[in-house]
Amino acid sequence: MKDNPTQHIRIADYNYPLPDERIAKYPLAERDQSKLLVYNKGVVTEDRFEHLPQYLPAGALMVMNNTRVIQARLRFRKETGALIEVFCMEPLLPQEYQQNFATQGSVEWLCMVGNLKRWKEGSLSTKYKVRSTDGDGAEQDFTLTAERLPYDATNADGTKHRIRFSWSNPALSFSEVLAAAGELPIPPYLNRPTEESDLRTYQTVYSKVKGSVAAPTAGLHFTERVLRALDSAGIDREEVTLHVGAGTFKPVKSEEIGQHEMHSEYIVVRRQTVEKLLAHQCEAIAVGTTSVRTLESLYYIGRKLIASPDLTEEQLAVSQWEPYDGTPDVPVEAALQAILRYLDVHHLPVLHTSTQIIIAPGYEYRIVRRMVTNFHQPQSTLLLLVSAFVHGDWRTIYDYALGHDFRFLSYGDSSLLMP
Repeated sequence: MKDNPTQHIRIADYNYPLPDERIAKYPLAERDQSKLLVYNKGVVTEDRFEHLPQYLPAGALMVMNNTRVIQARLRFRKETGALIEVFCMEPLLPQEYQQNFATQGSVEWLCMVGNLKRWKEGSLSTKYKVRSTDGDGAEQDFTLTAERLPYDATNADGTKHRIRFSWSNPALSFSEVLAAAGELPIPPYLNRPTEESDLRTYQTVYSKVKGSVAAPTAGLHFTERVLRALDSAGIDREEVTLHVGAGTFKPVKSEEIGQHEMHSEYIVVRRQTVEKLLAHQCEAIAVGTTSVRTLESLYYIGRKLIASPDLTEEQLAVSQWEPYDGTPDVPVEAALQAILRYLDVHHLPVLHTSTQIIIAPGYEYRIVRRMVTNFHQPQSTLLLLVSAFVHGDWRTIYDYALGHDFRFLSYGDSSLLMP
């Protein structure tokens, strides 16, 4: 790919002071009472999240990510006493998420392993209890075993490992195993252990499809009351699925972002959603950066299909620097129509693929016109995405939030960006 100015962005230019006391360790008791920063064409005001529908035009389309966070962190203790942590990142066998969660007996996942130096060989096993689902509610024991397998895919930093999980109770699905044995992985910057309340508060009220290892946190502010208010205000709603990977917390360690490798994330978009986008002049309000990445990736998927209609779903995956590769633009409507033709030809109601897209200053937004999002970490790719959206004016937003007692990061307050 030819060199482009976006690759030479210095991540140090996207730093700001974030004292630990400004990071929300817990959510508010009522989700929709969080503060809402409203950025409208450079002017900043504030309100409460429950009033979000008042700022949106009737007839607009809002797109949300319906992914559900899984209890992805598993702990095993060796006979020596060493604690080994295995963090499930993405399924390998079966590779499709829902099929993997429904599998009984054994599955394979791509994982990160903590304290790996203490696990040189052999398998790890731990006993757990699971409550019977046959009506009597009795507890049953089962043993979960983890075994490391050779992993040949690109693994330059040595952090990814192929792990086979097997369990002694063949009646249990892997979904039930995770529910009994796993821990919900709250963000590391909260600096606290997962608590029982997180099982509820670290999920959106509309979460449905299991697969994420981190919540799409812009959605955490929504309540049934706000959803009803959106419906009453004439806001059309659609859902997409992007399973958030552990890479969402991966810091940018290189001086320039061209050396930073984005994580690839699994996305699912229904035919109906593409049709709705076309009906709304190819414009949408995105809830969260995950919905942004999904929606914007659709343009590049469609552009590929216009050039090569016979690609497989795997070949439709959007690579990190694809938006900047100099390929001639196509109309957004034509790109979305190409996706519909592809789904029709292959008799698919749903598009399954993945995206590695990086959105940073220099990026041209194709579909997202308004964005609901939280306040992100300094020097993060999410902050780059916001900066690209507000044409570089991110400091106006963050200076206001810091100066007006807004709470930051996953459990913090929210913003509505309308550049």
